[in-house]
Amino acid sequence: MDEGWKNQFRRRMSRFSTRRPGHGNAISIKVRPQGGCFHRQHSPHAYDLIDDYLHSCTSMDANFEEHESGPELLVWLALGTAGVTLAKSVIDLVTVIIKARSEGIKKGDSPSAPIELIVRKVITQDKIIEEKVLRFDYKDEVNTEQIEKALIKAVEKITENKKE
Repeated sequence: MDEGWKNQFRRRMSRFSTRRPGHGNAISIKVRPQGGCFHRQHSPHAYDLIDDYLHSCTSMDANFEEHESGPELLVWLALGTAGVTLAKSVIDLVTVIIKARSEGIKKGDSPSAPIELIVRKVITQDKIIEEKVLRFDYKDEVNTEQIEKALIKAVEKITENKKE
């Protein structure tokens, strides 16, 4: 990973964490294309669908961030709960983003490279871990239950990772 990106990511996660009460873990859920980009200028149809969903939400359990490399959700996981759970709004937004990418491509958005669903976490000042969760081609069926199970498994894995 590029050092400049690592520093930027650490700062973004630190700012997000300091605004959260209590003890917990800040994680990043990223939807990233395997090639090219996934941002508003090249994917206007997808972002219309994403924006519609975001505007319809009365509350969101994540911060939505736009990047040229694809949308990112910053999520706070409270400690002390039995097992990892992700809010329904987080799972729904991830599903909407993936479906919007597919629908946008069908309406003319470009590029059309497959996307990866990735979970990331800062472990120490020098260590960031990244777990690739799922890969979707724009023609693939998107299943909310599949996304939820895969995300929970990945989040459990990265939150078990201890400082070295």
